[in-house]
Amino acid sequence: MEAPSFDLVIRGGTVVDGTGAARRRADVGIRDAKIVAIDPDLPPGREEIDATGKLVTPGFVDVHTHYDAQVTWDPQVTPSSWHGVTTVVMGNCGVGFAPAAPDQRKWLISLMEGVEDIPGAAMTEGMIWAWESFPEYLDAIDSKPRAIDICAQVPHGALRAYVMGRRGAKHEAATDEDLAAMAKIVREGTEAGALGFSTSRTPIHKGMDGEYVPGTFADERELFAMGRAVADGGGVMFQMTGNHVDMVEEYPWMRRLAQEAGCSVSFNLLQTDQKPDLWKQMLGLLDEAERDDLPIWAQVAGRPNGILMTWAGTAVPFMPYPTYMPLHGLPFAERLPRLRDQATRDRVVNEKPFSFGEFEDYIISSFHKMYRLGEVPNYEPDPEQSATAVAARKGDVAPGVVWDWMMENDGRGIVYFPIFNYAHNNLDALRTLLQHPRTRLGLGDGGAHCGAICDASIQTFMLTHWVRDRTRGDKLPLEFIVKTLSSDTASFYGLDDRGRIAIGYKADLNVIDFDAMKLHAPEMIYDLPADGRRFVQRAEGITHTIVSGQIIRQANEPTGKLPGRLVRGPQSAPA
Repeated sequence: MEAPSFDLVIRGGTVVDGTGAARRRADVGIRDAKIVAIDPDLPPGREEIDATGKLVTPGFVDVHTHYDAQVTWDPQVTPSSWHGVTTVVMGNCGVGFAPAAPDQRKWLISLMEGVEDIPGAAMTEGMIWAWESFPEYLDAIDSKPRAIDICAQVPHGALRAYVMGRRGAKHEAATDEDLAAMAKIVREGTEAGALGFSTSRTPIHKGMDGEYVPGTFADERELFAMGRAVADGGGVMFQMTGNHVDMVEEYPWMRRLAQEAGCSVSFNLLQTDQKPDLWKQMLGLLDEAERDDLPIWAQVAGRPNGILMTWAGTAVPFMPYPTYMPLHGLPFAERLPRLRDQATRDRVVNEKPFSFGEFEDYIISSFHKMYRLGEVPNYEPDPEQSATAVAARKGDVAPGVVWDWMMENDGRGIVYFPIFNYAHNNLDALRTLLQHPRTRLGLGDGGAHCGAICDASIQTFMLTHWVRDRTRGDKLPLEFIVKTLSSDTASFYGLDDRGRIAIGYKADLNVIDFDAMKLHAPEMIYDLPADGRRFVQRAEGITHTIVSGQIIRQANEPTGKLPGRLVRGPQSAPA
């Protein structure tokens, strides 16, 4: 009997190839982890997937995930792998775990816990430190089997503290010797396989000790030295998270860095309530970068960056209310009977809260931006559904409406606060941002913000909301969204061997029952080490996910196959 022509054939599906080209019906043949044939009528494969009536897309590439700790213990890299993601980039925003002197490990965990809201106990129990240098960290990651591919960046916070010690953590200016030492480590890191370097310049990012991330106030000498080191080591990206309202002032040095350093420069671009039209000015500057062929890019989100408020989470809007404050330290099971008490509820919601700081006060007092998320989550709610509007109709106070929403589902109700990208109470600005040629989708934070944000489901949301379900404005084409999720994000980080369904490309694919796609409500689970908590969001509709030609997920369950690997450095496109 003649041997099968292919290891795997995905048969009869509608191929959306990730380039933006029109969908077409075709079979996809895979051999030796590569796509080797695309044709309407391929010979049999050793293994086959019937994709009749389904979409076949490239695997999705998520470039902003913060899985630096989780990849050391979680071979499935969840929840990203649940949403069709086959490659992730971590080491974002200047935080990570290498290089790391042994006496700095506890501090690095505290920094990550404060900045990214990942339980410190989970990281302490889950990570087995087998490295000090950044190349040793990459080797440790590379030694563990996992379902999907991992890419890394050198984080400024860990780097600065490693070289400068307490001076670096306390934001002292780097000396020439410091700069030379840091640049050497970045160069060695990128030579070993890091795709770039990341830094944070936002006052939102603080460690558990209240200190800003090392590098937040770094001068241009330091920033440019790191950018040049990325290019010297063969890396791709200088990724920066800035203070969103100050991006116009930050832009000039980023432009010069892109001109002089030889690497791409990426910054986060969000619509803020404080300056709701600043994003338009930034797109104008990106138009200039496009015209001048400068490698400057903005990472944008696919939906509002939403804080999830719930009693068991990090963001409880009643924390500064005098009557509630002593209750907050109780375990959730002990708190719940107190929260059910009507007298306690009425007393709290009519109190004046203490001040926690300008940013925190804005969040807890903006009831016009708080919405009941519900079992069918709506990420583009009408202002008439806000707590303020509902309270006015009911004759209640807005805090009381929020309290009652949080008490639903046995005290597990979720209130949604779209903190960014919702200044005009719709997603029209975000639709424009997504379509600009110099923006790329990111900011999902799959491994981070465990108790307050759950945006790792963004790939599923992009397909359900933007392509199929949006009612409060224009939608976006399927081919455009698939390209946004795959080839655009892949090429952004120099991963030119993936993100497309084309001959010779890496066989990372999804088979999707588009009509059946569904996002469930976020839920708090306790599956991290040390019973650490995290929000996750489950989905339906992605029937198969394939990595390097192997089916890693089928019918919403892992298959046990672990073909993922550490990706070392940029990857060339097939000849």
